[in-house]
Amino acid sequence: MYNITIVGMGPGGQAYLTLEAFNQLTQANDIFLRTDRHPVVSYLVKNGMKYESFDALYDQFETFEEVYAAIADEVIKKAETSDVIYAVPGNPFVAEKSVAMIMEKTNKDIKIIHGASFIDAIVTSLHYDPVKGMVILDALTIETEIIRTNKDHLFIQVYDQMTASMLKLKLMEYWEDTHEVTVIQGAGIPDMEVIKKMPLYELDRQSELFNHLTSVFVPGGESIRHELHELEQIMVKLRAENGCPWDREQTHKSLGPYLIEEAYEVKEAIDAEDDDSLVDELGDVLLQVVFHATIASENGYFEMSDIINTICEKMVRRHPHVFSDVRVNNSEEVLINWQEIKNKEKSNETVVDSMISISKSLPALLRAQKVQKRASDVGFDWNTAKDALAKIDEEVSEVKEAFEKEDFDGIAEELGDLLLIITNVARLMKIDAEQCLVDATEKFIKRFSYIEEELLKTGARPSSLLLERMEALWVQSKKWDNL
Repeated sequence: MYNITIVGMGPGGQAYLTLEAFNQLTQANDIFLRTDRHPVVSYLVKNGMKYESFDALYDQFETFEEVYAAIADEVIKKAETSDVIYAVPGNPFVAEKSVAMIMEKTNKDIKIIHGASFIDAIVTSLHYDPVKGMVILDALTIETEIIRTNKDHLFIQVYDQMTASMLKLKLMEYWEDTHEVTVIQGAGIPDMEVIKKMPLYELDRQSELFNHLTSVFVPGGESIRHELHELEQIMVKLRAENGCPWDREQTHKSLGPYLIEEAYEVKEAIDAEDDDSLVDELGDVLLQVVFHATIASENGYFEMSDIINTICEKMVRRHPHVFSDVRVNNSEEVLINWQEIKNKEKSNETVVDSMISISKSLPALLRAQKVQKRASDVGFDWNTAKDALAKIDEEVSEVKEAFEKEDFDGIAEELGDLLLIITNVARLMKIDAEQCLVDATEKFIKRFSYIEEELLKTGARPSSLLLERMEALWVQSKKWDNL
């Protein structure tokens, strides 16, 4: 059985090449290099190394991922007929995807010969202690990365000017364009090392600084944008002993009405198609979430991370057609699956269980339509909206009958039945009953505004003494609804 040995060649300078790596690479056969574009290769060749490289594969594929996969396959294939030594720049476990792929694809025992990483060389050249909390990210995947501006960052694989430009644009979302950054090229390699500080806006202006040995160091600092953890810190301070008296007094229960109010203001901003207001109102909702998380954390119940973890797990669990192998044909099937999963989560064994689980805190019209939908899902429904519409006349008659009897409890009950059948008609017509009432209320305000404006023109104000005049203006206002 043949073995695979993976050797780290260090970041480039001879001083970073370990004695074990030197001996292995200059005395063994069947040596394969991921790339011979490495400063220490010429030194090793002078001392007897004979090798083959996989550089030709870089021209055969469009992405690095494909190149590394092809290299991994070649190394494993060659190990079927002889022992293989595969050498890579730096440390085999630092930003070396081909090594990770080899280890994933084979069950062979793999020997690793340590090599100093380019990060060792960089922190040495910068005189920097990474224990402070340096974050290391790949510049080639910068679009998907999350930047924490209170941390120092090292961006690796800044291969060319285009990559540097993409990195600059991403960083400008977080820091001022004058924020100082440091470009490091060829760290630890004599006669090749370049360390240059510059403002962020100049990062991509000198093409000669960028090649396969270039990284960019960005120190943490004040951001041009705030992050979630800052909002959490603000709330902790407000709730602290010397914080805000009002904030310190709040409980989950006392905050309940504010969350509902803020949610309605979000809805209003959406209806108005006002993006600036939407940003503002969504911020108010987020504040409520953080507020509740802070109160719970103080009492040891849960934290913001628990909220985030729970919703992430729920979203994955309820979207098996995205995160698993369930197939759906349309959004209607998505909703059916969602409800089935939700019923299992809430142990809803019966239709009534699913009805009861609909929050009583929802607006009455909205809750009514949701409850009706549960019955409809099992076939208990009107055949058509027209059939339901006929029921309205019956309910109106029952309201009148209770009214004639001066049965106030009966009137309330019959009015409830009337409202329920009206919401049913709306649902069957695929109309949001809640929005219907909102629109009707707005129309009422608009018409009454017309009445008041017309009265003010004559020096009068709305009053029961002017009821006849107000009713005439009301009729007239209907002509102005669409103006």
